[in-house]
Amino acid sequence: MSLKNKHIVLKTEDLSIGYASKKNTRVIGSNINIELLKGELVGLVGANGIGKSTLLRSLTKVQPKLSGKISINNKILEAYSNLELAKVLSLVLTEPLSSKNLTVFELVALGRQPYTNWIGNFSKTDIEIVNRALSQVNIEALKNKKCFELSDGQLQKVMIARALAQDTDLIILDEPTTHLDMYHKAYILKLLQKLAKETNKTILFSSHEIDLAIQLCDKMIVMGNNTVVSDEPCHLISKGTFDTLFPKDLIAFDEKTGSFRVKK
Repeated sequence: MSLKNKHIVLKTEDLSIGYASKKNTRVIGSNINIELLKGELVGLVGANGIGKSTLLRSLTKVQPKLSGKISINNKILEAYSNLELAKVLSLVLTEPLSSKNLTVFELVALGRQPYTNWIGNFSKTDIEIVNRALSQVNIEALKNKKCFELSDGQLQKVMIARALAQDTDLIILDEPTTHLDMYHKAYILKLLQKLAKETNKTILFSSHEIDLAIQLCDKMIVMGNNTVVSDEPCHLISKGTFDTLFPKDLIAFDEKTGSFRVKK
């Protein structure tokens, strides 16, 4: 399907991100132009400290942008009220949960808050959506467990289910594979790939798992020094984008395997 016929969920135009104070402005990234389409899995990668979290905070209205334009579903980000934004964008952070005494079902049900009335009464539809989210992430067996009883991998799946229950067009995850072993890193990213295809939601995640992202993502956003490039992984490989991601003294990118290797 051509780009013209596909719905653009998230778009930035000449976006600059960073930190502004009365005394000075620190630019982290500029001239950022990205388009994320409906149903795409998109990985945001780059070296430590390059500004991935700053970009995600700017895209989600947590932090003000310096300049440029951010649109979700053709509507300028600043035009959304907090409640309206919660119905089009769900955010999964790596910060520790303050509500680990909740059951899995109760935590996932928090995703329905933008739709419930002021006393938080759940309709039959709300409960059906929560149960569907549990099923989509394959954690129905955990629904009555307390969150403090879960492993890191199980808890990450619960957080993804909560985002699904929020029923937004766009899901953004900041480092969803942090603290997980290699198997569970691959499991979570493979799950995100499956969910993007099955639900037709746009899923954007930041990660250090560049090799996995290259294999699984429809599109990647690569942050480098003074550059932000967005394209399909195969095109990024052919352009040599990954060759410039890290200093060449220790690791190199192998175009044939699509992975990084340590230099001998």
